[in-house]
Amino acid sequence: MEIKKPLWQLIEDWTCNAAIILLAIIPATESFLRLFFHSGVPFSQDIIKHLLLVTGCISGMIATRQKEHLSIGLIHYIKNKKIKTFLSILANLLSSYTALILTFCSAVYVKIAVDTHPIVGFISAQTFAFVLPVCFAVMSVRFAMTAPLNGKKKLISLIPVIIGLICSFPVILKFIYGVELPDYAYEIDLAFSDTAKMIEIPLIIFFILLAFAGTPLFIVIGAFSILLFEASGGEIDEIIVNASTSLTNRDFIAIPLFTLVGFFLSESNAGKRLVETFKRFFGWFPGGLIFVSVTVCAFFTTFTGASGITILALGGLLFTILSENAKYPIKFSRGILASSGSIGLLFPPSLPLILVAITMQKSILGFFAAGAIPGIILTLSMIIFGIFVSVKTKIPVEKFSIKGAVLSLKNSIFELLLPFLLLGGYFSGILSLIETGAAAFLYIFIVEVFIIRDIKLSDVPRVFEKALPIIGGILSILALSKALSEYIVLTQAPENFAAWLQQTVRSKLLFLFILNIALLLAGCLMDIFSATVVLLPLIAPLGAVYGIDPFHLGIIFLVNLEAGYITPPVGLNLFLASYRFDRPFVEICHDVLPFLVIQIIVVFLVTYIPVLSTFLPGFF
Repeated sequence: MEIKKPLWQLIEDWTCNAAIILLAIIPATESFLRLFFHSGVPFSQDIIKHLLLVTGCISGMIATRQKEHLSIGLIHYIKNKKIKTFLSILANLLSSYTALILTFCSAVYVKIAVDTHPIVGFISAQTFAFVLPVCFAVMSVRFAMTAPLNGKKKLISLIPVIIGLICSFPVILKFIYGVELPDYAYEIDLAFSDTAKMIEIPLIIFFILLAFAGTPLFIVIGAFSILLFEASGGEIDEIIVNASTSLTNRDFIAIPLFTLVGFFLSESNAGKRLVETFKRFFGWFPGGLIFVSVTVCAFFTTFTGASGITILALGGLLFTILSENAKYPIKFSRGILASSGSIGLLFPPSLPLILVAITMQKSILGFFAAGAIPGIILTLSMIIFGIFVSVKTKIPVEKFSIKGAVLSLKNSIFELLLPFLLLGGYFSGILSLIETGAAAFLYIFIVEVFIIRDIKLSDVPRVFEKALPIIGGILSILALSKALSEYIVLTQAPENFAAWLQQTVRSKLLFLFILNIALLLAGCLMDIFSATVVLLPLIAPLGAVYGIDPFHLGIIFLVNLEAGYITPPVGLNLFLASYRFDRPFVEICHDVLPFLVIQIIVVFLVTYIPVLSTFLPGFF
């Protein structure tokens, strides 16, 4: 029996859904009018930027409601229930405290910093920006309410409120008085700054420990930003200025659109149709079904940008085909499927590729080209190993049937056309990145809902409901990491660290080896989006010092994080595969080891043969 949602939750869902739909319709209309009538949509650039702000804030609220913010999952290793509960309480209280401070910072931003210039005649920027304090206030309440506390212990939830109010006092004064603060306000601000300096190191250690205990990563990043800005004498409401800048970045508009494309594919029967088509065309040669499995996984991961979705959506279907129908060894089947979940991240229009390009301030088109050869090598290496196993274990092949192949192609032609249509539109210059994302979403929506009818119109909200927490998790991290990155850049920490490292590690090859080890560890502990926006700004100056091409460095970064997804003991895909195949975690770790070795070999190939990443960007 389906539980009816409260009215305020329905308002959240439908507002966010409407904002995303408009994010698709407006750029699509803009491109249509430009191509055929040489005109456009009035105020379209400002509208879509502020719709992204609304989408990011409300999807973040929804992710909080559904407890699906991106986090480090080491808390799962803790067996003691009391310790786990205690850490969960601390994580929720820190989250509530941080969100409350950001609420007051947002209120100051809306009152003082936002330009009131009208966006569409009568809608002002302040109206859109008002979603920021509402968003963080709702998050603060939800984190406090969901802390695992019962009875009178619920009163503990008031602790972050009290501490948050105290720590927000300078910001509250700024909200009351505006920029013309009384003298005593500056003295209070100075006292807070001195206090923050005194307890800076213990709090940093505390935040790191709570990050490993499952605190949402965007909260940890926000807490770090608040502490560092306060300790350095900066104004913490600048955090929201940076967050707003990030959430109105036009390049990020592609993130919700491509994420929805992936979910519409995974929630329909597109996976079954694609698997059947590839089986019909490639199942006749030894290892043909391995080719099918790896290729389909890469296809799905490319469009979702999240490897875990691929494992959950296609793992069961492909496992049945490999282990039961084709009689592959069960451990081999589990291992290759768990390992193939992330290999599509190097192919366009992968969201991590786009994000790396934006973070490094390089051409997105260039990174699409840079990832192609390493992506093909990684995919082929998995397929070749699968063919070797197929021949060794004498897996039977399927008889090729032209009639069956043509019929399966007819059934899946719409999904197969998707990458060709999008890449053709983008690489030809006809469509911008945003317009490509809009075209992808509208195309797959029409195909799956109205042409193939895998998804009923009444089921569309369910697809959005599954996608919104992922969108909210990604955009929340991007928003708050902007302030932390800005602080790091202002302190010149990357440049200073690069200068020190150059004195300590003189060999470029040794630096690359150390970088590989560090990134593999990061890939174990962090999702690819938070790792990109937090770590890449630190790594980019190091690459410049050692003369590493930016495209090469970005691809090194991505292939390491891909391998990190299946690196024990905490690779994210290992947990998801354990859940999907209903097998112990240790058993999954054992199953993926041969494939982890293959991926690490590819990592070193990509690292030490730069031309693999730099040839195509240079050629184009």
